[in-house]
Amino acid sequence: MLLLTWSNTAAAQEPKEHSELDATVVAPFRATRADTATRTRTSQSRISQSRTFLVRLDYPDGGRTHAVRWTLTLSGPGPQGAVLRRWSGSEQLGAVGVSLALPWDGRADADARERRVLVPDGLYQLRLLAVADAGTPQEAQVEQQWHIQVQRGASTAPRVPAFQAGLQQLSSLEGQPGYRIVYANLHSQTRHSDGGAALDACRGAQEPQTAPFGPIDAYVYAQQHGLDALLTSEHNHMYDGSDGTNALANPDKVKALYQTGLAEAAAYTAAHPDFLALYGMEWGVINKGGHLNIVNSEQLLGWERNASGELLADLETPKGDYAGLYALMRERGWIGQFNHPASAGQFLVNGQPLGYTPDGDAAMVLCEVVNTSAFSTNDQETETRRSNYEAACNRALAAGYHVAFSSNQDNHCANWGAAYGNRTAVLVASPAAGTSVSRDSFLAALRARRVFATMDKHAQLLFTANGKLMGERFENSGPLHLVISFSNSAGRQAAAVAIFHGVPGSNGTVTQVSDQAEVTLTPAPGPHFYYARLTQDDGNVVWSAPVWVNQLP
Repeated sequence: MLLLTWSNTAAAQEPKEHSELDATVVAPFRATRADTATRTRTSQSRISQSRTFLVRLDYPDGGRTHAVRWTLTLSGPGPQGAVLRRWSGSEQLGAVGVSLALPWDGRADADARERRVLVPDGLYQLRLLAVADAGTPQEAQVEQQWHIQVQRGASTAPRVPAFQAGLQQLSSLEGQPGYRIVYANLHSQTRHSDGGAALDACRGAQEPQTAPFGPIDAYVYAQQHGLDALLTSEHNHMYDGSDGTNALANPDKVKALYQTGLAEAAAYTAAHPDFLALYGMEWGVINKGGHLNIVNSEQLLGWERNASGELLADLETPKGDYAGLYALMRERGWIGQFNHPASAGQFLVNGQPLGYTPDGDAAMVLCEVVNTSAFSTNDQETETRRSNYEAACNRALAAGYHVAFSSNQDNHCANWGAAYGNRTAVLVASPAAGTSVSRDSFLAALRARRVFATMDKHAQLLFTANGKLMGERFENSGPLHLVISFSNSAGRQAAAVAIFHGVPGSNGTVTQVSDQAEVTLTPAPGPHFYYARLTQDDGNVVWSAPVWVNQLP
């Protein structure tokens, strides 16, 4: 009795899994006539490019109050542009979140004389930094970056080579085999953990295994809504039916539930050859930890034990031991994805956030660059709450990780893949005529990092280096020709492109080296990575996987 009471008390004191700071900014990519008309009816309003930014702050933590300082900075035009405006404030976040409307008049925030001058046409960057409980052991930080466009004159959109608009079947590339683009959502939950609630009843994370909808429901829904593949990634420590530790849990039932999920995914795929159902786990905790998906483990990993000391998993993996987890993943051939990564406080190895290990480099293949709100109830693909993790993914790349960008939804409500049109697009080697994409070929494509991340399910992006496809690693001598190719079956065009460069293992900065779709350069001797980011004319963004180049002297 004493042991049972202690276990339940300890579990109650643990922070709940989704008790963390959430900060997003909604930034209209282009000004609308309706937005400018709310401020003035003059002809000047139609060219001022004024618009309103919406900052949303939330900290779902059982009603406890957290002090949050926030700053929104507008800079540009271009990546080296000056700071033009800065908004800031402090909020006390409790049970209810805060929404802040911040109007911008299309001008710089300088002295009175300069304020009369409108900012020039170009691409501008918004950076939101929110810090909760600053200076305490519970300090948390969220950084978000998005772009907006100012355009009054004729369009100066870059010319981007197109390819096979509207087709999912890619022909051979520089003698390589053909590929099919599989549009996937590789991050979602069902009733097996804390997801699966009906849209009219979903108010956030569910108590584990209490919601009505499980993996089969998720696969049916995703297929009906046009996805090619869905990974249901259940929280590894919730198979005991608890967000904490269930001292009464039966380990056999815990492990059997994971095996049920694997069997249901395999059966659904076999019965629906045009859809790939995947089942895996989201390992870890956010608080002083970090979530990562393990895509292809046949065993449940965990650290919790019941009151009898029995492990509530197939294999023990100590909480927070990322280096040990990476070693196990590499040994077993399991591959993973960094989920909604932060630049500080997560995936610690030897005290370093996103710390590098060779095992982790072999096992981790994806880094989530965009995530739609986990608790969205939107089923019209119009969710505005979206988070951008490009800065954290760049930190992983600069640390030495060979990861491609991914774009997922983290659905906890029953809207798998329908909250927004974002997808992880995977280039899978073309199967024989009349056959479906197999799980093995899909996993092989992930291991090869043949992936692009898109906020638009109609987008198609290729990035090549001397004819080598994104995701590849190769040695090069002499000039390097980088090319972005893009198409969109819904007719969207490119508004801006950028090619970025960094040095793996340097832990340095990632910088833009071109704003054109084609560039030829000669790298310095040594290792490099390059990736492409394309912004559509509606503000949706598409990221290529990097290419990794070892430049010979």
